[in-house]
Amino acid sequence: MSTPPDGLPIYRVVTGPDDAAFCHRVSEAIDLGYALHEGPAITFNGENVIVAQALVWRALP
Repeated sequence: MSTPPDGLPIYRVVTGPDDAAFCHRVSEAIDLGYALHEGPAITFNGENVIVAQALVWRALP
């Protein structure tokens, strides 16, 4: 598949609390055909660790 499914963009940033749900969202994107772009950004909002992970579409033959 040369383009992402369901009209998704070729570049995505997934953000959220550093928890299992965040990890599942990133894993699902990888399963769809996205690849990690660089490492995650991590911050602390006073209560939770918040992460952001950029993903780019891998053009599959």
